[in-house]
Amino acid sequence: MVTSSVPRLVIAAPSSGSGKTTVATGLMAAFAARGLAVSPHKVGPDYIDPGYHALATGRVGRNLDAYLCGPELVAPLFLHGARGCDIAVVEGVMGLYDGAAGEGELASTAHVAKLLRAPVVLVVDASSQSRSVAALVHGFASWDPQVRVGGVILNKVGSERHESLLREALDASGVPVLGVLRRAAQVDTPSRHLGLVPVAERRSAAVDAVGAMAAQVAQGCDLGALEALARSAGALPGDSAPWTPPAPWAGKRAPVVAVAGGSAFTFSYAEHTELLTAAGAEVVTFDPLRDEQLPEGTAGLVVGGGFPEVYAGELSANERLRKAVAGLALSGAPVAAECAGLLYLCRELDGRPMCGVLDATARMTERLTLGYRDAVAVGDSSLAAAGTRMRGHEFHRTVVEPGAGAAPAWGVRTPARRVEGFVQQGVHASYLHTHWASEPGVARRFVERCRTS
Repeated sequence: MVTSSVPRLVIAAPSSGSGKTTVATGLMAAFAARGLAVSPHKVGPDYIDPGYHALATGRVGRNLDAYLCGPELVAPLFLHGARGCDIAVVEGVMGLYDGAAGEGELASTAHVAKLLRAPVVLVVDASSQSRSVAALVHGFASWDPQVRVGGVILNKVGSERHESLLREALDASGVPVLGVLRRAAQVDTPSRHLGLVPVAERRSAAVDAVGAMAAQVAQGCDLGALEALARSAGALPGDSAPWTPPAPWAGKRAPVVAVAGGSAFTFSYAEHTELLTAAGAEVVTFDPLRDEQLPEGTAGLVVGGGFPEVYAGELSANERLRKAVAGLALSGAPVAAECAGLLYLCRELDGRPMCGVLDATARMTERLTLGYRDAVAVGDSSLAAAGTRMRGHEFHRTVVEPGAGAAPAWGVRTPARRVEGFVQQGVHASYLHTHWASEPGVARRFVERCRTS
């Protein structure tokens, strides 16, 4: 049963690279080892950290993004994920007060903490400071009176002497030290061009890493004090209720919607599958690296984000599946592709043949494209009616040429006006990652098109 007073903590930091993921994931696993049912959450659009959270808790990691979904959905989505849980841990994004560019506090960790009325634990990289840590913590704790910094965890502490200096400096700050973690290379996780390597690509090593994080947090942190702080969270606003997908459509045929998974396509929000199911689809996951055919009876296809550039050779070698995808698209069946899915539908990626659904080529570059986008559907498609406004997020080091088809998917309004993506027959392909909970009608529209195409 979900209550609006579910115990909860937000794990934040002054900046990226301070150790939020290590602490948050380790704390989730340590709480779970104590027999608590832990609800894992991540602020922002990140797909990779929730995979580690899921390993730590045995539950699906869920995102809380006030830009993609709107502030009004943060608490309902949180409560949806926290059903049946004893405690929730929310990992922040970037620095505590860093939000969407040019949008003030919107989508920052501080913003989400306020929407959830949750206490914040500040993770500080103390490796290159001693007494200055008190000024840093004081500044973050006092910047916004509506943000309650209830404790600090000192990370990358070098020695007992270093720890003593840090604790002495923080004694006068009024913010208790709830944990001290020493430098520990064994809890590091490998990264590449878009961040951490996803769990699906290193399952055994990821399990070991999460275990090491849990051991370090359990040894270095006061779990009792952290749990007590979580239980001090006040009730959410009185009108907050769990988000629920629209009720399933009864009495209609359940079309099979194939959803790409496996190591090459790991980026997806759990709510997308829930919305497709609620709209009456039978969702079947397949692996484009291994499966040579689409699931039997496939009437629609969803190919989300991931790392096709890493697996381009293997994806290209699976010629039978590439032809099956191209045939499905040619038949007019609905196909929704985001970022990695867009690359997979191109004629080629880094010179290797892909599905050839789109008359476009894709290649890796050194340039990172990153940021939130405000977009509007240019025309009707299997995913959205013309004029539908959605917010999205771009995160890639690839380029597709041309960047838009004769019928673009989106008109992007920020940060610069442009058209982007492709709509042809039933295909909707774009670089933009979107969160369908913000516009549940897209899932219903997609499934209905699967019924009638």
